[in-house]
Amino acid sequence: MDKLAIGIARGGNIRIYSVVSTKLTEEARVRHDLWPTSAAALGRTMAVNLMMGAMSKNDKEKVSIQINGDGPIKTIMTSSSNSGNVRGYVGEPHVMLSYHDKNKLAVGLAVGSGFLNVTKSMGLKSDFVGTVDLVSGEIAEDFAYYFNVSEQTPSAVSLGVLVETDNHVQAAGGLIIQLLPGATEEDIVATETAFGKLLPISTMINNGATARSIIEDLFEDARVLEERDVQFKCECSRQKMMNGLATLDTKELTEMIMDDEIIETVCHYCQEKYLFTPLDLQRIVDEREA
Repeated sequence: MDKLAIGIARGGNIRIYSVVSTKLTEEARVRHDLWPTSAAALGRTMAVNLMMGAMSKNDKEKVSIQINGDGPIKTIMTSSSNSGNVRGYVGEPHVMLSYHDKNKLAVGLAVGSGFLNVTKSMGLKSDFVGTVDLVSGEIAEDFAYYFNVSEQTPSAVSLGVLVETDNHVQAAGGLIIQLLPGATEEDIVATETAFGKLLPISTMINNGATARSIIEDLFEDARVLEERDVQFKCECSRQKMMNGLATLDTKELTEMIMDDEIIETVCHYCQEKYLFTPLDLQRIVDEREA
């Protein structure tokens, strides 16, 4: 099972989140038939979404991320909460771009220029929505900018996905280091020094690092407060799909019934398929007319 850890350091002036999300990223790759760069983009976004979900103290709060760029991937959508569940998809699953001089996947080119939108749904009348322009499209830099500008929390962010030549996800995960109110200049320097010495997060995970060890190795006094399991898990269901069909007008439903064919609906987030018969559609019409 993939893991997420939460810790503190520097006398409580620094908060740290880390996640190893290799298995769930591989599951997303298989579900969506993702090519390497699409897999890296979605994997990075799901990793940061899981860590942002863990920042919430409200079990009902959901954090949703939307990244829209002018690159070939077009859109990245993910959703998570502090339950440790995450789901997501990309607009174009079949993207393979790399920086040949750096031997790494070109996520920034695949995402392009655009904006990043974070929505926190807390079950209240109004949601918190934060939007910033993309800095590079590489995801980690974009979220470091988001935390600094939209949430006024100075943060260092590292995200990574290692995809093997056979396209399977070998390692995936992320790290967020945040300076809390009361952090000193020494804390800032210590954070910059520790972050600057880090290997790419996907390399660390591929070398055997765990969510716990990533935190504990950052600072001498780093302490893990909590660990939790994380997984790819969608919220879709047959009933939710049925509710979606129920939004169609009666004329359209009647025409579908007359066609006498099985209707297939597919969840964008997980590619789960749901089949509905003409009899299922007739029940919707009958309930509407009752």
